Amino acid sequence: MAMFLAYFSLLLLVSSLNLSSRVDSLGFHHAKFESSSSYLTKDEHWFNQQLDHFSPTDHRQFKQRYFEFFDFYRADGPIFFRICGESACNGITNDYTAVLAKKFGAALVSLEHRYYGKSSPFEDLTTENLRYLSSKQALFDLAVFRQYYQGILNEKYSISSADSSWFSFGVSYPGALSAWYRLKFPHLTCGSLASSAVVQAVYNFTDFDKQIGESAGPECKAVLQEVTNIVDRQLQSDNHNIKSLFGAATLKIDGDFLYLLADAAAIAFQYGNPDVLCNPLVDAKKNSQDTVQTFARYVKEYYIGTFGVSVSSYDQHYLKNTTPDETDMRLWWYQVCTEVAYFQVAPKNDSVRSEQIDSRYHLDLCKNVFGEGVYPEVDMTNIYYGGSKIRGSRIIFTNGSQDPWRHASKQTSSDTMPSYLIKCHNCGHGTDLRGCPQVPLNIEGNASNCTSPDAVKKVRQQIIDTMDLWLSECKSEATGGDESNWFHSGLRLAHSA
Repeated sequence: MAMFLAYFSLLLLVSSLNLSSRVDSLGFHHAKFESSSSYLTKDEHWFNQQLDHFSPTDHRQFKQRYFEFFDFYRADGPIFFRICGESACNGITNDYTAVLAKKFGAALVSLEHRYYGKSSPFEDLTTENLRYLSSKQALFDLAVFRQYYQGILNEKYSISSADSSWFSFGVSYPGALSAWYRLKFPHLTCGSLASSAVVQAVYNFTDFDKQIGESAGPECKAVLQEVTNIVDRQLQSDNHNIKSLFGAATLKIDGDFLYLLADAAAIAFQYGNPDVLCNPLVDAKKNSQDTVQTFARYVKEYYIGTFGVSVSSYDQHYLKNTTPDETDMRLWWYQVCTEVAYFQVAPKNDSVRSEQIDSRYHLDLCKNVFGEGVYPEVDMTNIYYGGSKIRGSRIIFTNGSQDPWRHASKQTSSDTMPSYLIKCHNCGHGTDLRGCPQVPLNIEGNASNCTSPDAVKKVRQQIIDTMDLWLSECKSEATGGDESNWFHSGLRLAHSA
């Protein structure tokens, strides 16, 4: 009973906030909760971006949204480039990057990813019109925008001797973009923080499910497996009623329904709320209660209710809709089906999710939603970027120990590319920047609710020390080793401001 009270107390706490929840993607679903203090700024600015960076004859452009925040900026400070990803970018989030910006006297600038939010080149998202949606195009967006924005700074502050030091930041897919941006455009950024960066494209991502089992622990894992087996059997004998129990009777394809359940379980570990899922399940098992009913209650009241996840976003018929909408799920699935895969398939043995979620399910979805010949070029993606063997410099990788996505990241340190693992019971996706739990937002990435705040503090100090070193090196490089030139440039900035 105590476990259920704790569970519903959390629901009431989250629901009592002034939240506007929506579906985001890498996971493939996660929620973004917005309150009045969630953003440093939501003031929109616009930039004319090239549609196709790889065509010498196509000069079409589209409007791309961006945000800027200068309250912490000092005249000699760097520019922190917050990279947005597979969802609408509605402002500059008030997470731990705000703390870093204060410390380093940095301005914060953020560019919305092409096609997402208000930065869509097309009103009709047909497969043909989606051909310009890729990480490669997005990286050139960042590079072109960076040059454009540096020009604004140069004119505004009469800078002529040296550009500002830029440092890129991202979590999850934007974390990968942050690493790839430094890899491909090292002359445009001093360094990057790649938090929970999924740099390794993976075709059959069985390690995702294995990590869910490990993060759940033996008791919770066993109950989740029991629920999966019961649901699999009931789909054969009582299909409509079992789907109705989870509020998902509209999902006609069994694989879509099972994916919903798998994501609902994964989200608890991915975003640092394992006890919300596991405590009620283990409690129900010990008290001989219906574990399927308990899991269904969690899915409906937490994942669908509190997280605001739309059941229809799992429906392949819905994903075929070419009209832009709030979920952006069609857009992310296109990137999944053409570039990175991350197919979260069930392992052959000891899986938590249903064995029906296999590579064939994913490939059929890609074909059904986008047409013949659409499948992920995983090998080409990893050849282009290097995968987890990326050969870059001045890139910081961070991961949370309980995050299933860490197995698509770089988890070993190498020269000029340190990799840090934050270990704690609720350290998940983007813990270094988001704190614990990772959803809802913790202002300035408050880590006091992490089961080991010291583990987070230690990695954050390592990030600060590394950034301090690299930014100092970049200042020296920009001035030919003469720090006084940088200092006098800063005085000019302060005077003109």
